[in-house]
This record gives sequence, C-alpha cells and structure tokens, in this order.
Amino acid sequence: MKLTQQQKNFIRQNEQHDVRELALKLDNGKQRELNVEFILKQISGRQTAKEKFPFFYANDEIIYPVHLSLEQASSEATANYKVSLIPDGYKTFVDLTGGMGVDFTILSQRFILSVYVEQDPELCEIAANNFQTLGLQGFVVKNEASETFVEKMSLTDMVFLDPARRDDAGRKVIRIEDCSPDVSEIQNALLTKAKLVVIKFSPMLDISSAVRSLKKVSEVHVVSVENECKELLFLLSSQAEDTVYYAVNLNKGGNIEVFSFTPEEERSLEIPFTRTIGKYLYEPNASILKAGAFKSVAQQYAVQKLHVNSHLYTSDNQISTFPGRVFEVKEWFVPNKKNVKSFLSLTKKANIAVRNFPLSVAEIRRKTGLREGGDVYLFATTVADSEKIWVIGTKL
Repeated sequence: MKLTQQQKNFIRQNEQHDVRELALKLDNGKQRELNVEFILKQISGRQTAKEKFPFFYANDEIIYPVHLSLEQASSEATANYKVSLIPDGYKTFVDLTGGMGVDFTILSQRFILSVYVEQDPELCEIAANNFQTLGLQGFVVKNEASETFVEKMSLTDMVFLDPARRDDAGRKVIRIEDCSPDVSEIQNALLTKAKLVVIKFSPMLDISSAVRSLKKVSEVHVVSVENECKELLFLLSSQAEDTVYYAVNLNKGGNIEVFSFTPEEERSLEIPFTRTIGKYLYEPNASILKAGAFKSVAQQYAVQKLHVNSHLYTSDNQISTFPGRVFEVKEWFVPNKKNVKSFLSLTKKANIAVRNFPLSVAEIRRKTGLREGGDVYLFATTVADSEKIWVIGTKL
C-alpha cells in the first residue's frame, strides 16, 4: 500500500480544500485515475494530522485510515506524555488495540521489542507501511483480536490498551463494560503477564466507578491539552495498593501543570468556605475539575473555596503557580437591578462564565445586552451563605 507520485502531487495541491466539494468537482476519468475514494480519505487524514499529530503530517508517505480511527487516535501531545509513565529498564511492550498507531509509534521508541496488535487487517497493513516509513525499529504487527492475543501472550513489561468506544451500531459508549475489549474481563490475564498495564479511556468516563470496576489501579491520570480534557489513563499493576490521581494540563510551549492527590485525602479534608472575595480569583483547570480535587487544591494552594458547589477560589495574595486560570478582581457585587445598571453603564462586552448560578450564560447576555469578548471577565456564582454574586476581573 503505497501512494503514487501522481497521488501525492494531487494531495499536496488539494489538501486545503473541503473533501466533499472536491469529490463533486472530479470527473469520472479523474476518479478512476486517482482512486478518488482513497485519495479523499488521505486529504481528510492530512487535514486532521496537521494539528493533531504533526509528525505524521510532516511525512507525505504516511497512509491514513478511515475517519473513526483518526478520531479515536491520541494526539501527539498526549502520546508524548505517556512516554513519561514508562519506568526505567522496561524493554518489551504490547499495544493490544493498535488502531491508527500514534501511541504505538511514540511509545515503541522506548523499547527494544514492541508488538502492535489489531483485529482490522486494513489497519494492520496501513500501520506496517507507516512504521516502516517512519523508520521504526524492533516492531512486530499482529492481525488478531486483543482477547485472543492475550491468551497466548508471553510475559512483557508493559501493555497498552485504548478500547473502542463505539458499539456495533456506531453509537458512542463510555462504560468500561461496553467498550471493546471489555478490560474488566481480561484484566486478570493482563496483570499476570505484564508488569504495567496502561489503559486509555474517554474523558466522559466516571472515574470512581471505573476504579471500582478495575483491580489494582495504582494511578489515574486525567490529561488535558490547553485546558480541554482529552483522555483518562489508568495504570494497573499487581503490586498496586492505593490509587493516586494526577490532574495534568499540557500547554503549548511544553509547560505542564500536574496536581496530585488521593481520593481518600479529598474525602477526609474539611475546608472553610468564604462569602467574601479577595484580590484574586482562581478557576482550576479542566483536569482538576474532572478528577474532583475540589478540596485538595484549596488546601495545597492556601486559597479559599467560595461554596461547596462553586468550584472557584479566592485569596488576597496572588498564587501564580495555581493550576488553572488566575484573575485580578476589580469588583464583586450582588446582581440586583441597581448594581447591574451601574456595571453596564461602564461595560459593553465581557467574557461570561457561570459557576453554580441559576442563569445560563445566554440568559445573562440576553438580560444585559453584553457582547462577547474584551478584557473583562464576569463570573456569575454563589458564595458560602448561598448568596448569588457577580465577580468582575481581568485575566493575569
């Protein structure tokens, strides 16, 4: 499976175009000459790869599979983060759900021998071509179902799985038991054959429920990219006792925010709540919110939480290392008719966020006429005595 020079030229010339419009423009002769269905899939794939995994995009010999495989594939940023989870001295690696092969490509470079397992024969063919094109060494491609391969798998250092998150009808699923393979059924076999098992799940998954379903979870990593939650990583080991959560936010330029805590610590903590707003307001990043570190982050950074259900924090001293967005508070008030009128007399547009407040962003805009944008940030929220307030600030 190789691209001809004519096909590569056509892809380069047209990769900025909408593939649906492009399909309508090609005449029958051109379609037969280029294998248009295949070519349009490649153009669509390159459009995705340019942002999601640029190291694939940089090589015009790469073959792209159907869109679903691209959709579930990890980004280059999250694949690189997974490399940091590999213990020193590990030599062998098995990816039981190979798919597009982005994770495999990056992870395999840390091992002497890496095995790519995939039940779809076309994906296996594409992966073998791409691995050779990228110059990978020490890899083996196996066209088998993961459950079948596990039964005869030799002992290995690390196993990685990214279970398919769609059912037979193509509908998205989020429960572990509904994914394929069902890790809860094969986890015992995995733990007897691998020192470390790393499983990638959808960020929609309920973490606590998943930890209860799985055995021997040593770590849970909630991974966001630019404050958008992308994936959950569960690390399983036969030696695991307690579970540590890591809330991770990967930013452009290589900066990584990591906040760790245990669910037991979070449950046992008692923290005060405040009804007054200090000089600074803090909004935790998406990973902290998904992981549920609501009290732990307040304690570790010495900030005050506004309300048990308002996941905003405040302090009089600026905490520049806080894992999330930091705002300098300009004013705060109860949004009664008089206060709102006074605020609107000086402000015509603002970035609005609602945190534990009875009105939606759209409803606030409709009532106030505030346009989107500008340097002003308005947080509509609730404080400790259940009073509803607006906090106005600028982002630092």
